[in-house]
Amino acid sequence: MKKTLIALLIAAALPLSAQATPSFVSATKLWTYSHVDTGTADTNKSEIPAYDAKTNTLWVAGVGGVDVLDAQTGARLQRIDVSGAGSVNSVSIKNGIAAFAIESSTRTSPGVVQLFDTQSRAQMGGNITVGALPDMLTFTPDGKRLLVANEGTPDTYGARIGTTTPRSYAPAANDPQGSVSIIDIATRSVTTATLSGVTETGSLLRKHTGMDFDPEYIAVNKAGTKAYVGLQEANGMGVLNLLTNTFEKIIGLGAKDFSAPGNEIDPRNNGTVAFGSYAAKGLYMPDGMATFQAGGKTYVVMANEGDFREDDADRSAASSLGATGDLANLRVANDLSSSGNLYAAGARSFSIRDEDGKLIYDSGAILDKEAAKRGIYDDGRSRDKGVEPEGVTILEIAGRTFAFVGLERTTKSAVAVFDITDPESSKYVDMIISDGDLSPEGLIAYGDETGYFLAVANEVSDTTSLFRLNFVPEPGSLALALGGLGLLGWSRRLRSTR
Repeated sequence: MKKTLIALLIAAALPLSAQATPSFVSATKLWTYSHVDTGTADTNKSEIPAYDAKTNTLWVAGVGGVDVLDAQTGARLQRIDVSGAGSVNSVSIKNGIAAFAIESSTRTSPGVVQLFDTQSRAQMGGNITVGALPDMLTFTPDGKRLLVANEGTPDTYGARIGTTTPRSYAPAANDPQGSVSIIDIATRSVTTATLSGVTETGSLLRKHTGMDFDPEYIAVNKAGTKAYVGLQEANGMGVLNLLTNTFEKIIGLGAKDFSAPGNEIDPRNNGTVAFGSYAAKGLYMPDGMATFQAGGKTYVVMANEGDFREDDADRSAASSLGATGDLANLRVANDLSSSGNLYAAGARSFSIRDEDGKLIYDSGAILDKEAAKRGIYDDGRSRDKGVEPEGVTILEIAGRTFAFVGLERTTKSAVAVFDITDPESSKYVDMIISDGDLSPEGLIAYGDETGYFLAVANEVSDTTSLFRLNFVPEPGSLALALGGLGLLGWSRRLRSTR
């Protein structure tokens, strides 16, 4: 006991540069909770998890309500039913407050946010009205404000104009304005930031798809001065100034060249998985996003899932644009594509960008190929978006930064692990595969005095699983010389995104 205490005190007293550098080695599944009780009405979905450090609980949003789980055992402590207000799409927790994003039963009508005390699990005040279809929400780092992505999806999309290609679509007749609601937690006042008339930069911003800009996800910088808002279907990112509560610009995210070395895809879904270089491009169209800092700069991590309209009228098989052979069945965005110039949805990767949207790193074909190598690649998704990177969470430990990327379309639940400490030289580390789970939708990494953990909500199996993340010091470090005891000191310096 005395030896352990001495080693821990030495490790805690050393400067960061002298302490052990962690390396991820494995993940151990601790428990799985099923939100579906077969044969009874006690059932829910599993979509977005959030962690509360004050109570050591996981709160999982699942359409009808939020399940509160004991993070140590996985037992359900309570189901908070919000069906009377609508459908809950997301949950976020900060400083003992849990916020729910709830869309109206008529989704083109304004939605609401509900706040709950994480200890009593009682609602704090009444509903806060926000924009239509609040799809995601997150707190600023200081917890003083809450940002809500109001997707504002139309009930009927705009119809095609003319017969030429690339195709264009008229505005939707009933399309609620996509926006971000900024809620002051102390006063409960709401400011709305819209995207109309904002300066546009970058390339391949989709603007004529029969819908307006629909915010999908929000990531906030460490200082709480800017938010980066994913506009998935538009292939864009909005930069929101939180000092003025207005959007500074909208950045078109461009496309990835599938003919370039390292960007190979399998577009065929014919029962045989084979990757090659093809004359097609992939629009990035990110879903989940997160921020981190390196070298004093802010970087944005994006899971490049890709997405079309809900009615799929803005997509076509590439054969309708003259493509033959392996590319004939590739599903492409027909508002940008033309004969010999094909744009698919999604980059089948995760990427890192700077604050201005400049691409710093992209994982290329790593995710698809690694899934195939491990026997979990779903060939039936080849013509669509491959493994469909969906969500991302960041964990920073003792000077190193790890990204965990959930893959929505593999035959088993899979989360890829990358070391992104040096953004330009990011490295693939491992893939966490979970039997019995399917289709990660949301994930959160966190740590406490007992270790580091990853919670994954799986929307097809409707299960939530918790993993212990196992790290070791690199050979030659002082902590290794102390028998690994310095590892215990890392939890004091843990910074997790939540």
